[in-house]
Amino acid sequence: MKLLATLLASALCAVPVLEHLEPAANRPVAPQDDEQMAEMWAAAAKYINPGEHHALLAELIGEWDVESRMFMGPQGGPPSAGKAVTRWKIEGRWLESDFDGTLMGMPLRDVQWLGYDNMKQSYVMTRINGFDTAMNHAEGDMTPGGDALILYGTLDEYLTGEHDKMVKYVYRFSGEHEVDAEGNPTAAWKSIDRIVLEVHDLPIGEVNTKVLEFTYTRRKK
Repeated sequence: MKLLATLLASALCAVPVLEHLEPAANRPVAPQDDEQMAEMWAAAAKYINPGEHHALLAELIGEWDVESRMFMGPQGGPPSAGKAVTRWKIEGRWLESDFDGTLMGMPLRDVQWLGYDNMKQSYVMTRINGFDTAMNHAEGDMTPGGDALILYGTLDEYLTGEHDKMVKYVYRFSGEHEVDAEGNPTAAWKSIDRIVLEVHDLPIGEVNTKVLEFTYTRRKK
């Protein structure tokens, strides 16, 4: 009798679930032929193929001399020297930038991966370094004139125990822009010779939020 009661209770509990299951005739089915699959791939092409936003990434490839410094309020600390190499991690899609230098007199290794996610319609960045064990992510967009890339993300502050602090990364580019038919500069770059990466601690407030700055100068061949 106990077994019968258990089976009956299980059946009754399943009724509401079964009532909400969509009839098999209404469920989406997998493509049945090559033509349907080709149509699906054609529709997905705008999300999976590199596009115009990836063109910026190629301009960042190269070897760079890097000067880094910390900021407390408006005053920056003494600069530290380093170098970085930026290359394709996956051709035409993802960049890897490998920095090796010092900060506050301590050795620093920092690796960044940067790309453009067509689905999100945003640039995405991931960073790891030799100071801690965290992997930090951010995403954002170019400014209309193409002179800066602004990304927002979070990080855990191990010095204070704070979790998921909002942080802003600003890449400021200097170099030579492409020009249009009338000779006016466009948002596209012909060459980028200098990059200033600012790291902003947003919970500080509205002013003097910059806590780190890395200045990249392209090495001349």
